[in-house]
Amino acid sequence: MATTDESTGAWFGADGQVSQLRGQLFKASCLGATLLALFLVFVFLVYVAVDAIEPASADPSWWATVVATVAVPGIVLSVYYYRFDPRAGEVAYTAVGLPVAATLLAGGVGIVFRHIVSPHEWFALTVAALVAYGVLELHDRVRAAGAFERAAISAFVIVFTIVGLPGLVPSVRSLLLSLPVLPAAPLSLLGTFVVPVALVTGWYVRHARESERAGLIAGGSTVAAAALGVVSGPLVVVSWTTWLLLTTVVGVPVGLYVEGVFRRGEGVSGLALPVVLAAGAVICAGVVDMAGFAGPDIWLNWEFLTTAHNRTPREAGIYPALVGSVMMIIVVAIAAFPVGIGAAIYLEEYAPNEGMFGSFVELIEINIANLAGVPSVVYGLLGLTLFVKSGGLRPGIVIVGGLTVALLILPIVIVSSQEAIRSVPDSQRQAAYGMGATKWQTTRSVVLPRAMPGILTGTILALGRAIGETAPLLMVGVAAVVRISPDSFYGLFSAMPRQLYSWAGLAQPDFYHGVLAAGVLVLLIVLLMMNGTAILLRNKYQRND
Repeated sequence: MATTDESTGAWFGADGQVSQLRGQLFKASCLGATLLALFLVFVFLVYVAVDAIEPASADPSWWATVVATVAVPGIVLSVYYYRFDPRAGEVAYTAVGLPVAATLLAGGVGIVFRHIVSPHEWFALTVAALVAYGVLELHDRVRAAGAFERAAISAFVIVFTIVGLPGLVPSVRSLLLSLPVLPAAPLSLLGTFVVPVALVTGWYVRHARESERAGLIAGGSTVAAAALGVVSGPLVVVSWTTWLLLTTVVGVPVGLYVEGVFRRGEGVSGLALPVVLAAGAVICAGVVDMAGFAGPDIWLNWEFLTTAHNRTPREAGIYPALVGSVMMIIVVAIAAFPVGIGAAIYLEEYAPNEGMFGSFVELIEINIANLAGVPSVVYGLLGLTLFVKSGGLRPGIVIVGGLTVALLILPIVIVSSQEAIRSVPDSQRQAAYGMGATKWQTTRSVVLPRAMPGILTGTILALGRAIGETAPLLMVGVAAVVRISPDSFYGLFSAMPRQLYSWAGLAQPDFYHGVLAAGVLVLLIVLLMMNGTAILLRNKYQRND
C-alpha cells in the first residue's frame, strides 16, 4: 500500500519500497566528479612530463627495452600484490618510495652543509648545545627550581653558549670556531652528525627488538659504514660528504624499514619489487649501452639540477633557485611552526571559554580562520611593510622572503593544529586530572602525543603551500634570476616558483616548453613527496590508534 505522506512520498514507490534512484544518482555524480578531477590532474602531469622528457626523441628500440626490462616486471608484480597480497603491496610501494624520498631529503641536507652551515660550524654548534644541556642538567640536580627560574636559567645558558653578547662576551660556539686547530671536516661531521644518528638508530633497534646487543650492532654498523666512506671515498669516486649523507639519511631509514618488515614477518614478498626494478634498470642500461639505442633528449637531467640559469636553454639550470627554496623553507619552519603550534595550544587548552575574555578569544579564532583565506599577495604587501619598510631589511633576501611566507601559512598552521588538538577526546583529559596531573602535564603527556599526527600532517601540507607561493616573493623583491646560490640568510636569493615565473616570460620556445616544464616537474615532485609524507604519517598513526 503506497504512502500518501507528502514529506516522505517522494522517497517511496507505489509498492511501499524505499526508492534508491536518488542515492544511486548521487553516488554516480560523486564518482564522476572524482574521476574527472583525477583525469584532469593526470592530463596536466602527462603534459608537463612530455615537455620535460620529450619521449618522441628516443628510439623505439630504447622504449621497447625499458618496457621489457623495467615496466613489465613491475606491472606484473603490482598486479600480483593487488590481487593476492595487499599487505605485500603496501610494503612494495613504501620500499620503492622511501629511498626516493630519503634521497631528496639527503639532497636538502647536503645543501644545508654546503651553503648554510659548514662542518666546522656544525661541530661548534653541536658542542655548544651539548654544553648547554649539561649545564642545565647539573642545575636541575643541584637546585630544585621553579618553572620561572628554570625558564630564565635555560634562556641565559642558551644565549651564552650559542649566541653570546656581541662585542662583550663570546659564546662557546664562537670560542670553538676561533681555536687554531679543529678536527678535520670529515671527522667533525662524523662525530657530531653521524654519531647522533647512530645513537638514535641503536636506541630504536634496541627497543624494537628488546635486545641490547641488537642496538649496539645497529649503531656501530652505522658509524662503521660512514667511516668506511670517509676512508675509501676517493677509491669509489664518491665524495665523503655524499657518502656520509647516503649512509645516514638514505641508508639508515631504508635499513630500519627493511629490518622492521622482516621482524614483523608481514608482506616480506613486497621487498621484491624494488629489487626487480633495480635489476631491470641495470639490465636495461647494459642492453642500451651495448646496442647503442638513443634515449630521449630530456631536459630534466643532472646538469639541470646542479647548474645556474643561462641564456642558452640547454645550459640553463635551477640549482640556485633550489638552494633558495630550501633556505626559505628553513626560515618558514623556524618562524611559523613554534608560534603557530603554541598559539593553537593556548587557544584550545588555556584560553578562557566564558565571559568577556571568552568572547574575545572567540573573536580571535574567527579572525584567524578568516586570515587563512586572505590572498597571498596581501601577505606580500604586509611583509614588504613590516620587514623592508619598517624593519629596514634589504628586499629580496632569504630572511625577508621566509618571514613573509611564514606570515602566509601561520593561520593555516594554527587552524590545523587547533583541529588536531580538539580531536583528542575530553575524557582522556579528565582521566589525567583524576590521577592528579596538572594542566601542563596533561597537555604535554596526553593531549600533544594524541594530536601530533594531525599537527604534523597540517604543518607539512602548509609547507607544501609555502614552497609553491610566488606572489609574496614578487612583492618583497625576490630576484627573478640569481646565478650564485645564497650563502647566508641575508643574501639575495631566488626561489623555484619565482624562477619558473621568469622562464615563462622568455620568448624562446625552448624556455617555456622544455626548461619551464623541467622546473615545474621538479617543483611538483617536491610537493608530491611532501604531501605523500603527510599522508603516510597520518595513516601510520591512525593504524597505531
